[in-house]
Amino acid sequence: MKIRYASRMEGIKPSAIRSLNTNPKMIFFGGGYPDPDVFPVTALEQAFAKVIATSGKEALQYSASIGLPKLRKQIAERMKREHVECAQDNILILQGAQQGLDLVARLFINKGDTIITEAPTFLGALGAFAACEPNYETVQVDENGLNTDALEALLQQKPDAKLLYTIPDYHNPTGVTMSLERRKALIDIANRYDLIIIEDTPYREVYFDAPPPLPLKSLDTENRVIYLGSFSKILSPGLRLGWAVASQELIEKLTLLKLGADTQCSTLNMAAVSCLLEDYDLDAHIIRTRAHYKKRKDKMLDAMRTELPQDIRFTDPSGGLFTWMTFPEDFDSRKFLLECAIPEFEVGYVPGEAFYAKTPEINHARISFSTVADNLLETGVLRLANALRHYKNR
Repeated sequence: MKIRYASRMEGIKPSAIRSLNTNPKMIFFGGGYPDPDVFPVTALEQAFAKVIATSGKEALQYSASIGLPKLRKQIAERMKREHVECAQDNILILQGAQQGLDLVARLFINKGDTIITEAPTFLGALGAFAACEPNYETVQVDENGLNTDALEALLQQKPDAKLLYTIPDYHNPTGVTMSLERRKALIDIANRYDLIIIEDTPYREVYFDAPPPLPLKSLDTENRVIYLGSFSKILSPGLRLGWAVASQELIEKLTLLKLGADTQCSTLNMAAVSCLLEDYDLDAHIIRTRAHYKKRKDKMLDAMRTELPQDIRFTDPSGGLFTWMTFPEDFDSRKFLLECAIPEFEVGYVPGEAFYAKTPEINHARISFSTVADNLLETGVLRLANALRHYKNR
């Protein structure tokens, strides 16, 4: 049989992360997962038990595609703390924020449409967008996030761009945070050039000292920002629950797409999270989570400052799970990883070239501190430093 795949499959690539993490002895800085040690297992166990005991028949039945009303109301209340005024009808419950990327892409992107991503950007977003076969344009990220001057210059050349995707808080993969000044500038630019903005914020509550600037959605004057939030980093990714905040019109259309995709999120999971939000001190849990990741980040970066060559730069994130390492300009981080770091020193990361939608840069790497145990962080950095010295001298 000759299998005739759709043309969209040409843009779908295998994971650049999972294919690297195959050696159980390797210290792998590539994973972007939260640490299971911070999952509130007991609280979730109690929430599920209570839901089954008190409303099991309802929790095991189908529910509305848009999500349980009580959970959407609770999320709306949490959003108000972020200065985002919304009602439950402005919220759609998702199978993680990742589903939001897929639904928004299918809602807006026709084959050949121009969309703008940051350079670099989240791998999962590129995977979600690829099936819609867009044309990509990119804007560089610096220490203050998306470069809005460069964005405006790009839009003067590409005024037909339809959609912009950004991770303003503790960016994946670079760890940087967009300044308030640039957030205001971005909204102004989007209004003038008629851009839809996807604001992807899974790390927003995982800050280390001060909270990030106001979300773009709170500055949105024309209902053109679609905010994607997630319980994955503050509760558990296995729940597969996130949410979108947008105008009622957009939520209704996204809900229609969700109905065709999966009918709804798990009623039981939604009910359990709603119960947990009512009975459990989630804010106290998030405070503990922040302290956990800050300790790991500080320990890893201290080792990097001590052990790595002086010509290697890396970001110092104020939240999230990642730092972004930059090698000298002519250094091929993937080649070094596959020829030396993994096979000879059993240490790994994600090469930076995979995070670019358009023009890859080969001299970067994403380094995650979230799932490497405290007692292995320094060892892993030392292995990486030794690998670099060995590679340079051979």
